[in-house]
Amino acid sequence: MTAQYLLRRCFKVKKGDTILVHAAAGGVGLLLCQWGRHLGATVIGTVGSKEKAALAKKNGAHHTILYRDEDWVKRVGEITKGKKCDVVYDGVGKTTFMGSLDCLRPLGLMVSYGSASGAVEPFNLSILTQKGSLFVTRPTMNTYTASAKDLQATAKDLFNVVLKKKVKIKVNQTYALKDAAQAHRDLESRKTTGQTVLLP
Repeated sequence: MTAQYLLRRCFKVKKGDTILVHAAAGGVGLLLCQWGRHLGATVIGTVGSKEKAALAKKNGAHHTILYRDEDWVKRVGEITKGKKCDVVYDGVGKTTFMGSLDCLRPLGLMVSYGSASGAVEPFNLSILTQKGSLFVTRPTMNTYTASAKDLQATAKDLFNVVLKKKVKIKVNQTYALKDAAQAHRDLESRKTTGQTVLLP
């Protein structure tokens, strides 16, 4: 449902849009790539390895960038021929936030929905003016599904694309509930891809 509100409500992705997805091989990232492509967007994903790049491409990313090996901000400019992105979906946080602003077209939207690398540090709002009157949001699931009506609509839209096989949710690793701490360590050290499930 996180992918749903990011793609359909924070920024209503449509055909012709260009979106940047950080951690494109992660749980939310793979869903954003699939669903974004289904909606007609050009999907650019940042990943940490060639294996993760292949996974992101298999799941809808048109372009992948190895952020450890490449200047990812420069690569976004090259891929978009200088036009940059309509929206950036960033669940990484501290280490990618400022560079992400440089990947946006004027009036573009920065969606900071997570902080895997730490919280985004305070910054001068005038930077948004200098970079093209940019917009920034820090959404949460609780806000977007606060009413029963919104929760039901979000779930219905998600199940609709899953049942139509436009978005596939694959569990790539499972852990016993007693190993939840190890699951978090693996997630933090970027050893996981796709969905992770804890089993009782």
